[in-house]
Amino acid sequence: MDKTDARPGDYVKLSLVNKDHKGILLESPESERGIILLKLDSGYNLGFVRKDVFSIKVLKKFSETENKIEKIKSDSKKPNVAMIITGGTIAARLNPRKGGVDWLTNPEELFKFYPEIFEKVNVSVVSIPFMKASEDMDFRDWQKIARTAVKLLNDQNIKGLIITHGTDFLHYTSAALSFFIRDLNKPVVLTYSQRSIDRASSDANLNLQCSALAAVSDIAEVMLVGHASENDDFCNAMSGTKVRKLHTSRRDAFKVINGKSFAKIYPDKIVNVSDYSSRKKGKAKLDVKFEEKVAVVKIYPGQNPEILDFYARKKYKGIVLEMSGLGHAPGKRSKNSWIKKLKELRKKGIVVVGVSQCINGRTDPFVYSNGRELMDTGIIYLEDMLAETAFVKLGWVLGHEEWAKNYDKVKEKMLENIAGEISERLEA
Repeated sequence: MDKTDARPGDYVKLSLVNKDHKGILLESPESERGIILLKLDSGYNLGFVRKDVFSIKVLKKFSETENKIEKIKSDSKKPNVAMIITGGTIAARLNPRKGGVDWLTNPEELFKFYPEIFEKVNVSVVSIPFMKASEDMDFRDWQKIARTAVKLLNDQNIKGLIITHGTDFLHYTSAALSFFIRDLNKPVVLTYSQRSIDRASSDANLNLQCSALAAVSDIAEVMLVGHASENDDFCNAMSGTKVRKLHTSRRDAFKVINGKSFAKIYPDKIVNVSDYSSRKKGKAKLDVKFEEKVAVVKIYPGQNPEILDFYARKKYKGIVLEMSGLGHAPGKRSKNSWIKKLKELRKKGIVVVGVSQCINGRTDPFVYSNGRELMDTGIIYLEDMLAETAFVKLGWVLGHEEWAKNYDKVKEKMLENIAGEISERLEA
């Protein structure tokens, strides 16, 4: 390869014998010093064997001070919204020297990439309680977000709230906020990005523009707002308790399960689709009690029920069973019948609730004899509730001592439709 003064972060043209490639030169790991890494304009990384590269020409030098960030400007004619930034891809950008993404260091850096949001609203308050990938969060982080959210919702100068978040466990957080915030008075909008903000194909811009409209709308719900399709046309506003991530990388990864979106949101308008709670006067209240000794167990063919002994020994208070079909587990006709073990758990005071592994539909233990036998063990069948929502709700219900000490009260609360988590009627 010809000599070059190119350094990691520079925008370069890399020439092979019969083809050229343009992109950002990345720093190669210690273990791959014989490889030259390039981030293409498409956002993808390519590796080239050094001896196959004819030359590298610098087209633009990397500059630490380029695109200096300006302070956020407000417009008194526009409504004020607040934003909570928690991490995730939407709050990360490429580090040109490393090839990976780093957290953004301040709100202005985020807004530099998304100036369109200010065409609709003033982001008058920004709170960063922590910066984490969603898989690193637990219920304590949900509580932090909820505490911050309630303070902002009860600020008379704030019209609505936007929360940016990682995608992987976003639907757990949206479910948690749906229970943790009582008497919701304004919109709480969670949004995300599947692709980092420096990529041309990033979904963050449309998601934030639609979130801004949702935050100043009349939809006083905890909702997730994101791409409705792979195109940059409109977003769906989805219930925080009825949404699930159904694709690892598509921009329209999140879908409503057993229900409809509240609205379709275009960059310039909102089209209502289904019923929702409207804005109201009064203050939102905080209820963040949570019992962490709750688990999810997925049933599979031939599974030994002795796995439940582990949770009993560890003094778990509740278990969500992801059951097959209408709500089944190995029964009396299986050598690994779960019936006896489930009865033992009930005697020990452990609450077991059942949901279906199926994406759509609801549980119904009365169709087959197996289901009726399992029903007699004391399992609480949760209709069409999603497993993730059931996990969060069970932890929240058992976190209230006045409910947790009475099985009948726990059952009553788990079957009460508190935050739209249970659908009265499912459409085909």
